[in-house]
Amino acid sequence: MTMPHTPLSALGENAVLRRLLPLLPSNDRLLHGAGDDCAVVQRDARWDSLLKTDVVVEGVHFLPGTEPERIGRKALARAVSDIAAMGGLPEHALITLLCHPSRPVSLLEGVYRGMAALASGYHISIAGGETSSLPYDGLVINVALTGRVEHGKAVLRSGGSPGDLLYVSGRLGGSFPSGRHLDFEPRVSLARALMEADMRPSAMMDLSDGLATDLPRLAQASQCGFALSTEALPCHAGCTPQQALCDGEDYELLMAFPPALAERLPSLSLPMPLFCIGSLVAEGASELGSGWQHFCF
Repeated sequence: MTMPHTPLSALGENAVLRRLLPLLPSNDRLLHGAGDDCAVVQRDARWDSLLKTDVVVEGVHFLPGTEPERIGRKALARAVSDIAAMGGLPEHALITLLCHPSRPVSLLEGVYRGMAALASGYHISIAGGETSSLPYDGLVINVALTGRVEHGKAVLRSGGSPGDLLYVSGRLGGSFPSGRHLDFEPRVSLARALMEADMRPSAMMDLSDGLATDLPRLAQASQCGFALSTEALPCHAGCTPQQALCDGEDYELLMAFPPALAERLPSLSLPMPLFCIGSLVAEGASELGSGWQHFCF
């Protein structure tokens, strides 16, 4: 039987994933699979393992001519941000690098220097990986990263409930034109401070595709709607609320807290302030305009 030709651009990333995820097999040690920032795998009585893979592509995640050290740093930092979004600590990385043979070796050396500098700050080992040539000019870097989180304590997108208050960990908007998308700091210290203060969020994810895309994902996973105060959005200087919603590449954490926990937040000594932007509700908005989606022109 001939399958109908449906281009990816007719679906967008979310719809493509809905078709692909049911095809993924599992086993009895996989605690939480695709659908969160990381997969969660049973390790031992104290820890669960976190598994993450992420990719940066020239022309999509960074522009040609970007300093190679900043490219490498971003490639690893994106995956570390996802480990933070699960409340965990990063451990070991494998790097797959694809590059056209005409590119200078100094480019690759710079990429690895940038990754190594970030890795040393988070006690991450870069344990190996793979290289391949590309048949066309370009640079692609994939990072596979493991981490750990206390057994049964991984923070999922699906744990929110109506009435939970929504917070973000920093200002939003203008990341790509400002260069912040290359130099951001993954929020591991914040996530761990919350976990260690017995302030585990009910739901959490990192903001890579923009609040307009990521907040509906968290709300849908938690089977909730949301009420958002655009006036409360923490915008970078010179950015509008619309940019804060849709620009993406912020790599801040989006968190939900039950009201009783939220009341304790002002008394905590955290690495950065948190901004309350709304709440999860039983019935409410399910979409927020258009953030970033792959496969859409």
